[in-house]
Amino acid sequence: MAYSGGCACIQTRSDNDPIDVHICHCSVCKRVTGQPTTHVAFFNHGDLSVDNPDNLNRQPFNDQNPDGPLELCTCKNCGAPIMLDDKQKRIRAVAPNIMGFDPDSMPATYHAFYDPATGVPKPDDGRPVCEGLRPDFVWPQGS
Repeated sequence: MAYSGGCACIQTRSDNDPIDVHICHCSVCKRVTGQPTTHVAFFNHGDLSVDNPDNLNRQPFNDQNPDGPLELCTCKNCGAPIMLDDKQKRIRAVAPNIMGFDPDSMPATYHAFYDPATGVPKPDDGRPVCEGLRPDFVWPQGS
């Protein structure tokens, strides 16, 4: 299946399935998106192509850890969020509902970074709930 997203100025595409798809409960995603949870899909870095990379603005994904590996990439022209790019070249990630992808084409299989200390009720939609990424997730090799 092919996946595509982006904005009118920049298109992203993968002919390969994501390596991980989850509902994220982390504080960084909440700050960046303004959503209580964020649907996130990880692709192997080389699997998600960008047709106009010079038109990307890059900023730290986590403003509280500006030297962290993930950069939020937005369109220089329209400001649309395009993807998260890993400086270590392990993954590229998208939030389908805000980065131009069809969320139904990549359903989340679990909840990640759920913290009961936040006071938010534990999800009960039948998907596993994890304190981090799923236990069997292995980060791809970077380049």
